[in-house]
Amino acid sequence: MKANAGQIRQALQSPRRDVRFHLLHGPDEAGAQALAALLGKALGPEAERIDLEGAALRADPARLADEAASMSLFGTPRWVRITGLGEESLAAVTALLELESGTNPVVAIAPGVKTSAKIVKLALDHPRAMAFGCYPPTAQDAEKLAAQLAQDQGMRVAPGVAARLVESAGGDRSVLAREVEKLALYLDAAPDRPQELTLAALDAVGADLDEGETFALVDTLIEGRPDLLASELGRLAEAGGSPIPWLRQVARRLVSLAEMRAEMATGEPVEAVMKRHRVFFKEEAATARHLRRWTPAMLANALARVRRAERAVMAPGNAGGVLADDAALSLARALARRR
Repeated sequence: MKANAGQIRQALQSPRRDVRFHLLHGPDEAGAQALAALLGKALGPEAERIDLEGAALRADPARLADEAASMSLFGTPRWVRITGLGEESLAAVTALLELESGTNPVVAIAPGVKTSAKIVKLALDHPRAMAFGCYPPTAQDAEKLAAQLAQDQGMRVAPGVAARLVESAGGDRSVLAREVEKLALYLDAAPDRPQELTLAALDAVGADLDEGETFALVDTLIEGRPDLLASELGRLAEAGGSPIPWLRQVARRLVSLAEMRAEMATGEPVEAVMKRHRVFFKEEAATARHLRRWTPAMLANALARVRRAERAVMAPGNAGGVLADDAALSLARALARRR
């Protein structure tokens, strides 16, 4: 059956025995992960989670049904989470839905699956399944999400805060959630002790490095100069601080290039596109060079990798700046190979 946003949240927050498969498909992988986490939260911290990869189910289609039908060793709740689900898992999902007896709930994250896929049609048509399309929120929806996340943490959002939160997170739902959690800790906010989230609190917690300090780093990455980039990363590491600010500056540059490339695809000359985007005249030569070297696919891939690095850096128990440095150097080396 097809679910809307409210229905899928309700189904995951209060699992129903008559729905055994929850399919979260579409490009908003961070949003799908956040929804999948609701199921684990609903079942409690003692619940046993079984993680499966979509590709592994192709070689062993019966495994999904076996895992879903198995009992936990200690009698605690059990659930299955599938990541990277694709059409190759159609047989496995079909076997799961054909089981006669009840099973443990299954949630599948399928960022590469389109609405027209057979596995989506199966979930839409079957009474024991729910399908929900996950797409990046619009700016207005993202601000509503930011306000809701803050409210869940016990914070009342002051005017202008939601929009700035969305901008600082680059529209990434996972990063946005981490930002809100960090602000709640700073304000000592909770549902039973609400606090007001103001722009001043954002300034105190999320003050970015001055862009002048990181301009050389961003520029050498976009140019594809891993040798110079390594020096810049070392310089910033010595100065201390989080890599989040410069990761976001890289993301903003990539988004800007992607927007200009999209306009160039309609036949507009690069000079006209740069003029409309008000590119500083001293940066026109470099920007034109970047626009000719970076393809739309490269920009999309690079932006996804930068966003993944940011989420990884903000995750608990992470390796810190090493993750950001690795992502940046990998991108610069890949671009250097295309010279």
